[in-house]
Amino acid sequence: MIKLSLPFWLGGKELEKLTAAAQSWWEKVQGWLRWPLLQLDADTCQLTVLDLLAWQRDITRFKGEPESMYRLRVKFAFINAVDAGSTAGMKRILQRLGVGYVEIEERMPERDWDVVLLRFSDTQLSQNPELLRVLIQQYGRTCRRYDFVTITPVPFRIAVVDFNDDQQTLVASL
Repeated sequence: MIKLSLPFWLGGKELEKLTAAAQSWWEKVQGWLRWPLLQLDADTCQLTVLDLLAWQRDITRFKGEPESMYRLRVKFAFINAVDAGSTAGMKRILQRLGVGYVEIEERMPERDWDVVLLRFSDTQLSQNPELLRVLIQQYGRTCRRYDFVTITPVPFRIAVVDFNDDQQTLVASL
């Protein structure tokens, strides 16, 4: 907001009061004028306006979805729709929405051609089951079946040691 200065030939306390009142009034008017613009941002708008934006962008809030995730899905709806349908696009969608790393395999030998394997870690799958179902339903390929497979990291250590052992047998008798 710009700082007001009222030019007047007579300065003093009354002019300072008038300047403060005008400054306060125009800051309030500026807030009123900015409010509609702030409602177009999915991060900051009110929840009822967010529901309208979600309807416009073909997003439906699922049961138990946190507001922050709902806002993210509405915010990235356009770019997710553009990325939908490709393997790289699905990976970007899942990264954008905070699911994380995923491996996608298509057309594996000895499996039906329409099966797509999505490999997630155990925590990703347990923390986001409903979100993953909704994302696959909305952004997955139409004629494909999706199988969720878990990746379980197992810590494995190998030590390489140089082992030169000499053996001696000593017998003592009395």
